[in-house]
Amino acid sequence: MSKLVKLSTKPTLHGTGLVALDIVISANPDEPIYQWAGGTCGNVLTILSYLGWNSFPVSRLKIDEPSSQVVQRDMKKWKVRLDYTDMEPSASVPVITQEISIGKSGLPKHKFHWRNCPKCGSYLPNYSPVTLKATQQVKEQVKASDLYFFDRVSPGALDLARHFKSLGAIVFFEPSAKGNPKHFEEAIKLADIVKYSDQRFSSVITDGIKKHRPILEIQTLGENGLRYRTKKQVTWAELPAFETEDVKDTCGCGDWTTAGIIDSLCRDGRTALMKHGAEHLKQGLRYGQALGAWNCSFEGARSGMYAVTKPAFKKEITSILDESTQKTRTMSTKAKFENVSDGLCPACPHN
Repeated sequence: MSKLVKLSTKPTLHGTGLVALDIVISANPDEPIYQWAGGTCGNVLTILSYLGWNSFPVSRLKIDEPSSQVVQRDMKKWKVRLDYTDMEPSASVPVITQEISIGKSGLPKHKFHWRNCPKCGSYLPNYSPVTLKATQQVKEQVKASDLYFFDRVSPGALDLARHFKSLGAIVFFEPSAKGNPKHFEEAIKLADIVKYSDQRFSSVITDGIKKHRPILEIQTLGENGLRYRTKKQVTWAELPAFETEDVKDTCGCGDWTTAGIIDSLCRDGRTALMKHGAEHLKQGLRYGQALGAWNCSFEGARSGMYAVTKPAFKKEITSILDESTQKTRTMSTKAKFENVSDGLCPACPHN
């Protein structure tokens, strides 16, 4: 297949939404408990930094809180820019515990704990959106960006969307939670790309899409792949999912797909996005799907970044795109176990 051309210039994106502390409990009892930066926004921006972007999350992480320090340290490891991660008023980072187990079918499944720690019962902090006062500070300082990503609707998130759109940046909206219907409609109106789950958000998105068609609309269909259409082409085109072997967890695959789509289709800016032909769009979406398929062979949303070397990652993605047999995996020499915890949340008693 033809290869996607990557620019040498490092593109920049800003984003706001769910940045969380992910606590991952393996289906293998011999594996330790891992703590990584997570959440939809946190994952997408960290993955894009890994892929060569300048990533600037906008969030309210308390700099003196242990959970926030884990998140910031982890993002910094992948060269995510932390300039706007501690906007005032600061708030506790959301904590999400993911338990992975093997179902009766022999396939992995996962369960999330959002409200209370399954071990000690402590309350788990919830998401706090950035305020308009904080976004005003960002707008005063940031006068250029290639892309703005958001996954939660709020006055602050929409304020930033309007700002970055005025700068000519691509606006990418991927809802990870339902919110105010009026905010939702405005988010769709501002977005150049809308990506959403058919099962979770189709009914919410439909009315807004009828009024405001984005440049690219992507509807994910789980194991059946995805379908997409453009502002010019209203008929859906479908792309099946890649066949995957050794599936260990599907968490985070959508975030990898999103990052791959952005990396493939958005590096040249909004004008180029509007000019992409049908084949280029298809290749960009397939690249995103390949990243999502690759992630299925690891537990947790981003653990493959720690376990596999960068050259091995690139080779494996090429193999998936070519639908050929994957070569022997080269594991990273960097310690995967640096973010290990003996508790399930920051309040758990440690041994």
